[in-house]
Amino acid sequence: MGSLFRSEEMTLCQLFLQSEAAYACVSELGELGLVQFRDLNPEVNAFQRKFVNEVRRCDEMERKLRFLEKEIKKDGIPMLDTGDNPDAPVPREMIDLEATFEKLENEMKEVNGNTEALKRNYLELTELKHILRKTQTFFEEAEIHHVQAMHDPSLTDENFGLLGEEQSQRAGQALRLGFVAGVIIREKIPAFERMLWRVCRGNVFLRQAEIDTPLEDPVTGDQVNKSVFIIFFQGEQLKSRVKKICEGFRATLYPCPETPAERREMAIGVMTRIEDLNTVLGQTQDHRHRVLVAAARNIKIWFIKVRKIKAIYYTLNMLNLDVTQKCLIAECWCPVQDLDRIQQALRRGTERSGSSVPSILNRMKTKEVPPTYNRNNKFTRGFQNIIDAYGISTYQEVNPAPWAIISFPFLFAVMFGDFGHGFIMFLVGLFLVTREKQLQAQKINNEIFDMFFGGRYIILLMGLFSMYTGLIYNDIFSKSFKFFDSSWDPHDPKTLKPYDAATLSGSTSLTLDPNVSFTKGGPYPFGLDPVWALSSNKITALNSFKMKISVIFGVSQMTLGVILSIINHRFFNRKVNIYCEFIPQVIFLASIFGYLVCEIFIKWIVFSVKDSTTAPNLLIGLIQMFLFQTDEKNLWYSGQEGFQAFLVILAAICVPWMWLIKPFYQRYQQTHGQYNYHEVPTSSLLDDSEGEEVIYHSDTERSQYDPEPEEFDFGETFTHQSIHTIEYCLGCISHTASYLRLWALSLAHAQLSEVLWNMVMRTALQIPDFKGAIVLVAVFAFWACATVIVLILMEGLSAFLHTLRLHWVEFNSKFYEGQGYKFHPFSFGDLSEFSIED
Repeated sequence: MGSLFRSEEMTLCQLFLQSEAAYACVSELGELGLVQFRDLNPEVNAFQRKFVNEVRRCDEMERKLRFLEKEIKKDGIPMLDTGDNPDAPVPREMIDLEATFEKLENEMKEVNGNTEALKRNYLELTELKHILRKTQTFFEEAEIHHVQAMHDPSLTDENFGLLGEEQSQRAGQALRLGFVAGVIIREKIPAFERMLWRVCRGNVFLRQAEIDTPLEDPVTGDQVNKSVFIIFFQGEQLKSRVKKICEGFRATLYPCPETPAERREMAIGVMTRIEDLNTVLGQTQDHRHRVLVAAARNIKIWFIKVRKIKAIYYTLNMLNLDVTQKCLIAECWCPVQDLDRIQQALRRGTERSGSSVPSILNRMKTKEVPPTYNRNNKFTRGFQNIIDAYGISTYQEVNPAPWAIISFPFLFAVMFGDFGHGFIMFLVGLFLVTREKQLQAQKINNEIFDMFFGGRYIILLMGLFSMYTGLIYNDIFSKSFKFFDSSWDPHDPKTLKPYDAATLSGSTSLTLDPNVSFTKGGPYPFGLDPVWALSSNKITALNSFKMKISVIFGVSQMTLGVILSIINHRFFNRKVNIYCEFIPQVIFLASIFGYLVCEIFIKWIVFSVKDSTTAPNLLIGLIQMFLFQTDEKNLWYSGQEGFQAFLVILAAICVPWMWLIKPFYQRYQQTHGQYNYHEVPTSSLLDDSEGEEVIYHSDTERSQYDPEPEEFDFGETFTHQSIHTIEYCLGCISHTASYLRLWALSLAHAQLSEVLWNMVMRTALQIPDFKGAIVLVAVFAFWACATVIVLILMEGLSAFLHTLRLHWVEFNSKFYEGQGYKFHPFSFGDLSEFSIED
């Protein structure tokens, strides 16, 4: 049947690899991806293992590659990704790779260091250029003020009050004061000025001007806005204070000549040096770009090679050395079906290494439970992930994923039944499926997109099934379509006269009575009659229909779950579970809820719309069935009262049947030495030609399922069976009620869609003339956005979560244990970050 319906048969194997061939053999197994190695050195510190130095070398090479990748991304250079998957390099190639990466790293560090030094020098020269320009203006203004001060002492006091108090006598000393000039970040100017005023007590004079263009920080590469300042002071004490304040605010001070001639000469020299630096910086950037472009062509391949080497040595650290130090011993889980492929991979590895001694694969005996391995393709993987999120299948139990492929999108569609919404969802899934190769090649790193892309086939099927249920409900964007002639006979149920045209056009209170309305030509050929869209009692009519089909679907799926449990019981040879669990569970479910489903179908078939007043009420009938009461209105066949009492008594008998027989029978077996905790899978046993000897498919099965004396704990078994019985009996009732969410969410989705149409689109369609066309464009855009966001995304997510619950709880609980652990093979197809700290 394949591992889709049941996990693969696994076996524990022991590998004997020659030291010179171990690397190549593990490399071939990594390419194959069918072997899960066990750590044979769990108590050995990661830093004390044999190949720890090789792992560290790989870590160092990865660090260098990440450094190069960062530099490549910084320059915006595209990295070539051809999709190639090179083989793992042989160990001697590690030296060449290390030398290549070391050379590139040193070259990049040298280039970065030179570039940073050049940019720092360029920044200093640029700041000095702005200082010379701005201070020239400051000095010219000071000279003008000095001339004015010589003629008008009051002006001196106004403009140089910070420099002194005597006006006429000290005005001439204004230009002979000491000063410092520098550059500071613009945001620090207010605090800088306040600090100068307070520390120097107002005895300094600050002038500042903004630099128009931002300057590049040589370390971070950020653009920074700065300002030029000059501070006049008198005396060495103030000079010391001013310099300390500048140092505290990280202001950069530059030498500034006092005479205009010296400043002009310095400015010319600065401009010449800036031009030379621009030339050198351009050449350095070109060299850096050429190095990074060359590295970008191979960096993806380098990453794959290094990570493969690292993964191999990480795996080799899990192996044991024999006493001769010439052989490595490994233990691994692998599928029995792929043992030949694993043997071939070992032979290829031995041949690649040039070893003359073949590698040996030996199957082992073990009592450990094997890992669960379900083979999947791109279509089934999404459904398997849904099941695995609930719990990994117990080894070789029935896998719910194949059944979920149909039931999951169908139950979703029952709640999401709208052809228009389903069609949009179908188109999204179809786009993701048809463009999957292009989208995978783009490697979009977005968690939400990855979630949708991983479930693309689920979205496709959910949309397709929703289109089908939408046609059944005759619901297309909350509107009905007339595919066939209506079966409605337009007569007033009170007067039995035909409706006039005025009543039919625009009536909002039209009530349809199936007893007198639907009498023409039988039922509608497919789905719901579109005339119900005109009726005010549409919800009332649909309530009964959708509630009943919810119960039918729920009981059907739960019955399927119980039937699947017998497949597990037979496979694991649990005969006592068949007679003490499966049979009473089926009888209990069929006696109550199976009978209810039969009543629903019989009522649909036997009673016509004209008999609706005399038809039995199923809910009241079910309540009376449990109370052993009778009501003439709900008696619709002879012997009904006695038959229903028999079903209730039969269901009641099933409770102690499930509860007591199994634990007491197992205690009887244990008392007489017949109890066997291990149960043999019947599918894994073959009789020899004489019909006497039992042969196992694998040594794993022999050791795992061989009868051995086990201590039997009656109290624990009795408690477990009690909980299981209570859970099943109450679960049948609560789970059946839980399936009514199919009805509730279906009505909620339909009503929300109808409300959105009536409140938005219908209002716009009633506006006449050209004005209505303009309004309709804007309203349609709003309606379309609300439909996608609210009705498709939000409502779709709600229906998805409810469907998930129905499968995880209501369906899986009937047969699925989910107590296994997943098979994680060593594979280069899923390289992870191996490190010695793991």
